[in-house]
Amino acid sequence: MEDPPIFPSINLPTQILPAAPILPRPILSIPKANIPRYIPLVTPPENLSPPVGVAKEGEEETTDKPKEQQAPEVKKITIPWTDVEIPVPKEEIVVTAATTAAVSVVATLTATSMFNYLVKVFKPVFMQAVKRIQKKFGKDGTPTEGPDKQD
Repeated sequence: MEDPPIFPSINLPTQILPAAPILPRPILSIPKANIPRYIPLVTPPENLSPPVGVAKEGEEETTDKPKEQQAPEVKKITIPWTDVEIPVPKEEIVVTAATTAAVSVVATLTATSMFNYLVKVFKPVFMQAVKRIQKKFGKDGTPTEGPDKQD
């Protein structure tokens, strides 16, 4: 049997580390935070006035409610046999929105079918080009024929 190989060794001197310095113990104070406070505004009651639409104490509320302001292009349709009113935009707005939606759907479907057709047509061309390049350069990327190759 062979003896294991003997590797050369280097004898390094032992290192002498200095003693750790003596540091004073840190004194940690309790952290303090500035907490925001709200000081309420005090006003005398006689200067207060109620918000718009709210009756003062002792007065009756008016039952006259102002009608909601509507845009001029919105009409309301009442559903028969119910008291439900539904806002409906003018015909021009509905036609414009429907036309825009239809055109976008047609454009999307046309572009998708055109893209699929182009992929079907160009895929063999690209595959043939890739095969020719691989044949010329080889799978590992080194040229296999031509004036650059030296034997």
